[in-house]
Amino acid sequence: MATSTEKNIWTDEEFMALSKDERRYELVDGELLDMGNSGMEHGGIGSLLGGLLAIYVRQNKLGIVCDSSTAFTLKDGNRRSPDISFVAKERLQGLKRPPRGFFQGSPDLAVEILSPNNTVEELHEKIVEYFENETRLLWLIHPDEKYVLIYHSAEPDGFRRPQDNLEGEAVVPGFSVSVAELFEEWDF
Repeated sequence: MATSTEKNIWTDEEFMALSKDERRYELVDGELLDMGNSGMEHGGIGSLLGGLLAIYVRQNKLGIVCDSSTAFTLKDGNRRSPDISFVAKERLQGLKRPPRGFFQGSPDLAVEILSPNNTVEELHEKIVEYFENETRLLWLIHPDEKYVLIYHSAEPDGFRRPQDNLEGEAVVPGFSVSVAELFEEWDF
């Protein structure tokens, strides 16, 4: 992951305009982090889980699900982009549509999918930030090892294998998906 220190203060408009170069960035401590490309496996898991979650959330009018192109402005000014995010309807009161810029605060549910260019330290810092900004649930998906770590705070407190289900708990009530489904081999 490359770091650029060209500028320390970014407006939402300037930060969003960076996507024109077809890269994904996060803003951390005034520095741009090039999030790079993650590959098809990462994208496939994200699309599958994000799609299932989005349909469930929409059908049950629970809030909104966003993809990795969505940045969240945290208390310290950092802009983080989980691979999948969910914001509960209670935090969207008064809005008729999503904001054009960034959401102020972190998602209620953040999903991170471990990719080859991630470091443990980088992911831990990101997870700590999410919980410092009121994230209530985080799923960290490990595609190579086929498991999901569950977080309710900055330290993992749950572990799901392919024979288990991943539950939305009180954050996305009633949502459940088989962990095995996230890692299924193709049958076509």
